Amino acid sequence: MKRFGLIVLTASLVAIAGCHSFKKENIQPPTPLDKNFKPTVQVTEVWKTRVGHGAGMSGVRMQPTVVGGVLYAASTDGAIGAYDAASGKTIWENKSRTKSWFGLGWGDKNRKDALYSGGPAVAGDLLVIGTLDGHVYGLNVKDGSQRWVSALPSEVIDSPTIASQLTIVRTQDGRVYGLDSSTGERRWVNDQGNVPLLSLRGNGSLLVANGVVFFGSDDGKLTALRLDNGDKLWEQKLSSGEGRTDIERMNDADGGVLLDGSTLYAAAYHGSLTAVDGPSGRPMWARPFSTYTSLALSGNSLFGANTDSQVWAFDKSSGADMWKNDNLKYRWVTAPAVQGNYVVVGDIEGYVHWLQAADGALAGRERLSKKAIRAQPVVDGDLVYVEDVMGHIAAYRLGAK
Repeated sequence: MKRFGLIVLTASLVAIAGCHSFKKENIQPPTPLDKNFKPTVQVTEVWKTRVGHGAGMSGVRMQPTVVGGVLYAASTDGAIGAYDAASGKTIWENKSRTKSWFGLGWGDKNRKDALYSGGPAVAGDLLVIGTLDGHVYGLNVKDGSQRWVSALPSEVIDSPTIASQLTIVRTQDGRVYGLDSSTGERRWVNDQGNVPLLSLRGNGSLLVANGVVFFGSDDGKLTALRLDNGDKLWEQKLSSGEGRTDIERMNDADGGVLLDGSTLYAAAYHGSLTAVDGPSGRPMWARPFSTYTSLALSGNSLFGANTDSQVWAFDKSSGADMWKNDNLKYRWVTAPAVQGNYVVVGDIEGYVHWLQAADGALAGRERLSKKAIRAQPVVDGDLVYVEDVMGHIAAYRLGAK
């Protein structure tokens, strides 16, 4: 039943992003970009490549990861690769033979489908990634060769998390699994129980810290589980789930959870931005803020994009407003990332925008492609990596104007 709701919302998303039929879909059109915009920071495209056809029409956010100077990325059509993070040079690429959405396949019928989703997680010599058909693959980071595969009963649409000897994976049916990182064998499962009939398509990444797994749920809660056995420690509401219609009652917490010291920060759709004491689960402060993407943290500031694509900055100690930027309203911007003194987001038309972290003023703009960018940009060192829905990936560096 949840899958039905997800498909309906995803179909609407694809129609809007692909055809720009905003009037027909009764959706506000993107705010036009200022043609007279004068950048105050120099943006240099360092390299560009492509991995498969990206997320395609799956509706998931395909995000690369950078570990040890290597960028790893995958696509829902079975492509996965490793690239030198500084130059974009291919280290290795693999392509599985996959079936189409309607089950029409080709190639070696004995090979497993690999409809990769979310993005890879890497630790040591292990790369782990989930699929839309409920598989989790453990691969060798040196060449992408398969080490193990684990079958789960539902889609895995966000990136797994590797912690110690366990790989933590969440599925779309409300379950969280602890898998043995050496073999893929299931060690524990935590069932969240009832999943809302109607839900946004997406899950935030899992956060593992101090022997605890933290994540936001489809019913608007921030949940903490024991890493060793999956037992629930506590949960805290981020949204009330109130409203007259099913759509008004949607309250997904689809963004990742941030940890700063012992304080957790999380937000929900139709809900609040909340600071929570990590050990106890006690709320420290909360303020209204509706979002379906992740937050970013730098210094004393929290950054987020609300459901109207207005980019905000908040004081992390109190939740007080610091600034709001309306220039990108209705452009369906990504979750923000912080690159130096700037906040960076992508948008529905393939543009990448840099805002000054101090006051939110637009500072730079580049166009990756003419396709939507849905995944949060990834910052590593002085580079930011951005991926669009068709698998185009670019690396950008900032310099003085």
